[in-house]
Amino acid sequence: MDQLANPEIWIALATLTALELVLGIDNIIFISILAAKLPAAQRNKARKVGILLAAITRLGLLMAIAWIVGLTAPLFSLFGQAFSWRDLILIGGGLFLIGKATHEIHQKLEGATETVTTPIGAATATFGAVIAQIMLLDIVFSLDSIITAVGMVEQRWVMVTAILASIVFMLAFARPIGDFVERHPTVKVLALSFLIMIGLVLVADGFGQHIPKGYIYAAMAFSVFVEMINLWIRRRAERAVAPVKLHEKYAGDGQATG
Repeated sequence: MDQLANPEIWIALATLTALELVLGIDNIIFISILAAKLPAAQRNKARKVGILLAAITRLGLLMAIAWIVGLTAPLFSLFGQAFSWRDLILIGGGLFLIGKATHEIHQKLEGATETVTTPIGAATATFGAVIAQIMLLDIVFSLDSIITAVGMVEQRWVMVTAILASIVFMLAFARPIGDFVERHPTVKVLALSFLIMIGLVLVADGFGQHIPKGYIYAAMAFSVFVEMINLWIRRRAERAVAPVKLHEKYAGDGQATG
């Protein structure tokens, strides 16, 4: 009860929750892009499974705090730079994120060369591959967020509360965000560009070059703001053109009848 009366605890809880929500949005974007490769009937299931796996991963890592802290111990040095298991995981995860996002952008702009097959065996294999990729990135995102949380607070219940809040948020908004990204190709490309940026930050962090995430998220927020304006302008233009096209259609039909 003394902890509940401590304002520093509530500030830490609010900060951690905000951090987990931001990381949750990253997860939603990545999960939605991967789930879009599946048949329509499996996409929502893949999103939910991916989010639940993210929850299990984060809570599992949280229960192994001592092991996680040990991951930050130097493992070896190369050219005067010490590397730990955490660094290697961040570098590997960042490179995977950059490569995957680049591949997705190539497919989006050049045209997909592979199509999702509908037979049960093939769909199951594709579903498993998508879940495997989601789990891999969940570990990277979760490891980074848990290490940050351990450095901010000592109370484990605060970390659990923040993680559960982010999971509820992800479950509530995964489908709307995923559908919105899928409906707008430019938004999807922008989201993939964000993933490349996040991957670069992870790689830089793994090499000991810390980039303040505030700058990254500020740039992402500005890009989203500009894209929303573009979508709004496009929607207004389409509404203005629609009555003209409808009038021309009826006029053409009248001339044909006459």
